[in-house]
Amino acid sequence: MKDNTKKTFKIFWQYSLKHKISGLIMVTSVIVASSLDIVVPLYFKQFFNTLASGSPSELLAKSLVLILLSIATLEFIQWIFWRFATFSDSYFTAKIAADISNYCFAYLHQHSFAYFNNNFVGSLVKRVKWFVKAFETIADRVVWSLLPLMVNILVIALVLFKVNIWLSLGVVIWVVAFLAINWVFTKYKLKYDIARSEAETATTRVLADTITNNVNVKLFNGYWREIKGFAKVTEELRQKRMFTWTLGNIIEAVQGFLMVGLEIGIFYLAIKLWVRGILTIGDFVLIQSYLVTIFMRTWEFGRVIRIIYENLADAEEMTVILNLPHEIKDIPNAKKLVVKTGKIEFENVIFNYHETRRILNNFNLTVKAGERLALIGPSGAGKTTVIKLLLRMYDVTGGRILVDDQDVSKVTQESLWQNVSLVPQDPILFHRTLMENIRYGKPKASNQEVIKAAQAAHCHEFIRSFSEGYETYVGERGVKLSGGERQRVAIARAILRNAPILVLDEATSSLDSESEYFIQDALDKLMKGKTVIVIAHRLSTIRKMDRIIVISEKGIIEDGTHEELLKKDSGLYKKLWHLQAGGFLKY
Repeated sequence: MKDNTKKTFKIFWQYSLKHKISGLIMVTSVIVASSLDIVVPLYFKQFFNTLASGSPSELLAKSLVLILLSIATLEFIQWIFWRFATFSDSYFTAKIAADISNYCFAYLHQHSFAYFNNNFVGSLVKRVKWFVKAFETIADRVVWSLLPLMVNILVIALVLFKVNIWLSLGVVIWVVAFLAINWVFTKYKLKYDIARSEAETATTRVLADTITNNVNVKLFNGYWREIKGFAKVTEELRQKRMFTWTLGNIIEAVQGFLMVGLEIGIFYLAIKLWVRGILTIGDFVLIQSYLVTIFMRTWEFGRVIRIIYENLADAEEMTVILNLPHEIKDIPNAKKLVVKTGKIEFENVIFNYHETRRILNNFNLTVKAGERLALIGPSGAGKTTVIKLLLRMYDVTGGRILVDDQDVSKVTQESLWQNVSLVPQDPILFHRTLMENIRYGKPKASNQEVIKAAQAAHCHEFIRSFSEGYETYVGERGVKLSGGERQRVAIARAILRNAPILVLDEATSSLDSESEYFIQDALDKLMKGKTVIVIAHRLSTIRKMDRIIVISEKGIIEDGTHEELLKKDSGLYKKLWHLQAGGFLKY
C-alpha cells in the first residue's frame, strides 16, 4: 500500500504541475485569507479592552466604531481572497480531474485483449471513476482543510507567544499530540479501509456480472441463487463498513475528550495569568476565538486524514492498473505496416495460453497474396488462436508472423489493425446509432458511403424499417438487434473499411439461409483483391475458397481445395462434409 500511495500522489502531483498558475493563485489566496482569520480576533481583543476601559462616552464610541471599520476592511479583504481561492480552485481541480480521467482512459485501453478478458467491466469502470474522485476529494481537503489548518496554527502560535509563552507552548504541544494521535490511528485504520474498498469492488463486480447475464439468471432459474450470492457479498461489505465506521466513532470520542481538556486547561492558566495582571479581558476573547478556530480545524483534521486515506485506498486499485506494464506494446521506433500484396506467413509459431497449455507447436502456414483461405477443425484446435495472433491480441511464444515480409511484432499495432478488417462471430456494437457503428470502420466516410456499405451487407432493408432509420440507437453491446442483424452491421462496417486483409470468424453463423445467401454474395464481392482468412463450421460457406486448411491438435492435417479434400477417403474434411450434408455418421 505504501508504494501505491506514493505512486498515487506522484500521478496527482505530475498533473497538478501542469496548471501551476491557477494552483499558485489558489494556494496564495488561501494562505492570505486564513492568516486574516487570525488577525481579525486581535481587533476584537482591542475592541473589548476599549469597551472595558471606561464609562460610556462619545469619544469611547468613536474609538469602537473605528475598530469596527478596521475589522470590516480586513473581512472584506479576506472575502476577496476567498473568492480568488474558490474560482481558481474550480478551474484547477476541474482541469486536472479531466486530465487524469483522460490519462486513465488512454492507459487502460492500451492493456491487452487478455487483460480485458480477465477483468469485469463494472470493476474497471468503478476504478477509473474512484481514482478521479479520489483526486477531487484529496485536492479539496488539502486546499480547504489542511492548508488553512497549518496557517492558522502557525499564526496562532506566533500571536500567543507574544501574549504569553506558556499559552503558546500549551497550545502547540496539545496540537502536536492531537495530530499525532489522529495520524497514528488513521494509519492503523487504513488496512481496514482498503479491505472495505475491495469489498465494495467485489459487490460492484457481482452486480455488473448478473446484470450482464440477466437472461441466464431468468432462464436458468438463478434468481434466488443470485440474490443469496449478492446478499453474501453485501453482508461482507456491511461488516467491513461497520467496523471502519466504529473505529471512526472511537477516535472522534477521543478527540472530544482532548478538546474539553484543552479548553479547561487553557482557561485555568489564563485565569492565573489574569490574576497576576498579565492578561486582559480582551485576551480572554482572543483565546476563546483561537480555541474555536483550533477546535474546528483540528477536529476536522482527523476526519480529513481519514477521508484522504480512504480515498487513497479507493484509488489504489486504479494505481495498480496504471503501474501495470502493458502486456503487448510497440517496440521502440516501430514502423508502420505497409501492405502491398497481403501475403501472410506463420513461421514455426509456438503459442501457450498458459505454461502448461500449448495451443500451437511449430505451426507453419503461408497465405498467398490475394488468396482466400479457410480454416476448419474441431473446437480447441487453434483456429481462432491463429487469427488472434495475426491481430496481435496475443504475442507468440516462439516463431514469428509476417505480413508482406514484415514481422507483425515489429510494426505499430495501430497500422496492423488498420490493414485488417475483422468480422467476428459475435459482433459487439457500441450503444450508439447504426450510422456511427457502421462508420466506425472508416470515421471520415460520408453518409452515402455508409448507406452503400449497408446495402451491400443487406442491412439497409431492416434499418429502413426502424422509425429513426440510421439514427437508431442499438443499445448496450447492440442488444436491440438480433444476432443476424448485428452480424450484418459488422459486415457493413468491414465493407466500408475495405482493408487489404479480411478475416471472417464465423461471420454468417447467426444468419438464416436466405440472409446468408444475400450476404454471401456481398462477401464474394468484398473478398475480391484481398487476402482472406475464413473460419467456419458451416462448410457450405467455404467450398468456394481457394484453399482449405484442416487443423487439429496435431497441427495442419489436411490442405487443399474443396474438391481435393473430398477425394481423401479417410480425410476429416470429407467426414465433416458428409456429416453436414447428409446427416449423422457412425464412427
